[in-house]
Amino acid sequence: MSRFCDILTLSMWRPAEPIALTPSQRRQLEQIARHPRTTQKVALRVAIILGAAEGLSNRELARRLGTTRPTVLLWRERFRETGVEGLLRDASRPGRHKQLRQATVAKIVRLTLEERPRDATHWSTRTLAARCGVSHMTVHRVWKAYGLEPHRVERFKLPTDPEFVARVHDIVGLYVNPPDQALVLAVDEKSQIQALERTQPILPLRPGIPERQTHDYKRHGTTTLFAALNVLTGKVIATCLPRHRHTEFLAFLEKIERQTPKGLAVHLILDGYGTHTHPRVEQWLEAHPRYQFHFTPKGASWLNQVERFFAELTRKRIRRGSFRSVRELERAIRDYVAEHNRQARPFAWTASASQIIRKVRNCKQALVTGH
Repeated sequence: MSRFCDILTLSMWRPAEPIALTPSQRRQLEQIARHPRTTQKVALRVAIILGAAEGLSNRELARRLGTTRPTVLLWRERFRETGVEGLLRDASRPGRHKQLRQATVAKIVRLTLEERPRDATHWSTRTLAARCGVSHMTVHRVWKAYGLEPHRVERFKLPTDPEFVARVHDIVGLYVNPPDQALVLAVDEKSQIQALERTQPILPLRPGIPERQTHDYKRHGTTTLFAALNVLTGKVIATCLPRHRHTEFLAFLEKIERQTPKGLAVHLILDGYGTHTHPRVEQWLEAHPRYQFHFTPKGASWLNQVERFFAELTRKRIRRGSFRSVRELERAIRDYVAEHNRQARPFAWTASASQIIRKVRNCKQALVTGH
């Protein structure tokens, strides 16, 4: 590369000298140029040399052939060194990466899994490379080969409910084999939804520039969204209320009562939060015998399908929004629910009860053994 740079620098100070071709070389180059199987890149190289032999300047050659002066200089020099044969093949390139010793690979993997740097919670490619005496790209390749991602972290919570197995079978059964002549509704509350207003207008999306918003905001209060997801159709019954108490939950149950066919049994999937088990709620349940509550295991609210709806609402409508009041926030939520119901589709439940129970058991075993 340095030699090519020297050639380029010298060429800026003196005109290019014509290339002297022997009759045999000219004949061979012309045959290559006319041959129907000659590739475009080889044809360009041949045209450069033939043009240079005619005394055309490098700049003029580049203009006529639609290329650059460095390219012209490169192939002039290659022809001078290797002749016609040098035009027919590309320069040799570096081969495969040098094979690492297995002991080095094992050390990188062991340190990644079993140790941490003194000044950080996890390794980076450069800190581990300095520790092992290799390049950071070597560490990157080893991590990629072994599926190691120290920079990532995922959160979990294992259920501790003694009735975990029975409740999982109960709820998954409602999803995959719902009872006849009945509605199955996944019910929960998304509390403390904040009406946040960005302190300056949001700058719109532009080519090459994402939408931009200020990091600071004004707080205008909160609301609580009560939602009941019909697991068969995907439609949602929802309402926003200012607080999250048993009285608001009873009001929401009355809304469900008004909006569901009277002749059907209703199975509600809920978590064991105190709002759902209040004595007045139990009294309401006794007064409405067509309703039956099914509680998710403690620490396993992810079994409730309505959580999936809440996640999409947050991602699509709330997180990047700017709301000047709680009323404006609630209007945005109502509009989202209405649009969701117009094109509602059920969420597909694919995990069986036995699969869920087995995964939880494996995770608990990993906590004990560390693997």
